[in-house]
Amino acid sequence: GTTGDAARTGGAAARTTGDAVPPSFQEMWRELAALGGHADDGYRRFAWTAADADCRAWFAAQARGRGLAYETDRNGNQWAWRGVSESASPDRPAGERRSAGPDQAATDAVVTGSHLDSVPDGGAYDGPLGVVSGFAALDELRARGARLRKPLAVVNFADEEGARFGLACVGSRLAAGQLSREQAARLRDADGITLPDAMARAGHDPEAIGPDPERLARIGAFVELHIEQGRALADTAHPVGVASAIWPHGRWRFDFHGEGNHAGTTRLDDRRDPMLTYATTVLAARKKARLAGALATFGKVAVQPGGVNAIPALVRGWLDSRAADEETLSRVVEQIEGAARDRGARDGVRVGVTRESFTPLVEFASGLRDRLAARLGGVPVLPTGAGHDAGILSATLPTAMLYVRNPTGVSHAPAEYAAEDDCAAGVTALADVLEDLACH
Repeated sequence: GTTGDAARTGGAAARTTGDAVPPSFQEMWRELAALGGHADDGYRRFAWTAADADCRAWFAAQARGRGLAYETDRNGNQWAWRGVSESASPDRPAGERRSAGPDQAATDAVVTGSHLDSVPDGGAYDGPLGVVSGFAALDELRARGARLRKPLAVVNFADEEGARFGLACVGSRLAAGQLSREQAARLRDADGITLPDAMARAGHDPEAIGPDPERLARIGAFVELHIEQGRALADTAHPVGVASAIWPHGRWRFDFHGEGNHAGTTRLDDRRDPMLTYATTVLAARKKARLAGALATFGKVAVQPGGVNAIPALVRGWLDSRAADEETLSRVVEQIEGAARDRGARDGVRVGVTRESFTPLVEFASGLRDRLAARLGGVPVLPTGAGHDAGILSATLPTAMLYVRNPTGVSHAPAEYAAEDDCAAGVTALADVLEDLACH
């Protein structure tokens, strides 16, 4: 593992190590909720920062306090393993509960988990709910006396949100070989710090990053529990649903090059104002997406030189677009780009468009998806427009997702929420699924 993860153990290690009874879901939730908070109850747990280190230390403490085999892989993803040789008896002293992790030859390990990093001012549930529920589900299996036939693990994937370096699911992309070492080395944050430098500062060896096919080959199924990002379950009697597919989605950078000038002396007719072109493009994106039944969002913008009394020389905006199929998505982005270039020609503004990331349609493994839905008694099966580590890994191994009801429908914001009873239902559902996959 990496030397940086255990640097901040805090109270979790002291409270869990050696205790016969691990902390409850609510105890874990309260402890984690205190880490990385920002204004208005939002979170800024960006990858490889101090807040991220606190979250990673929390994960390590939870693993070790349960006697699980803890490790950090070459890409900074954290793993907590329980092997088939471990007794499932809840009465066995914690100091005797140990697992060596999956056998090197095993190809049927069952893994659950999610991520602990956040978007800027994000909510508490996106990512952490899946990690906390993973540990709680393992505790419930132990309380049931369930005996594993396959290795079982909880994972925290690094840098899922992409808030710092602009690319989502970095940890899982690296592991799956969908992001090369060379590409990763070119990722920079707003301060110009590269991903390898950030990892090194956090105590992780950046020379180790790269594909991890041997590890992924030992996993037979990955099930990610996540708060629902929308309100499909809100008006139903079901606190939990199963994912069917993830819409194709991507990120595009639009560069609007104009001419910097004085805001108080330059006549309107003489201006080459890239902000005007950008603003028109934002409106066009909304219209094109609505007509196609797709989604398009300009959620980030950078302006140079950024003076209140100066006409910008450059406006850079990032488009996030998603659709039910790749043909529709491609058509919508082409229409938005076309609208930008047409308006740029009128404004004397040069427009450049760069695709920074793209994830194709993900249809979760039908056999695993249907098995989960059946095990949970015919719960709703829902598509989503949100990307996840489970979607990245679906090209390499069987993956599935569970959703926990979100009455507000809000995600990536502080109003994101799941009721305590629904969280408990999610833990029970996850435990049922893991027992079905790992014990039979």
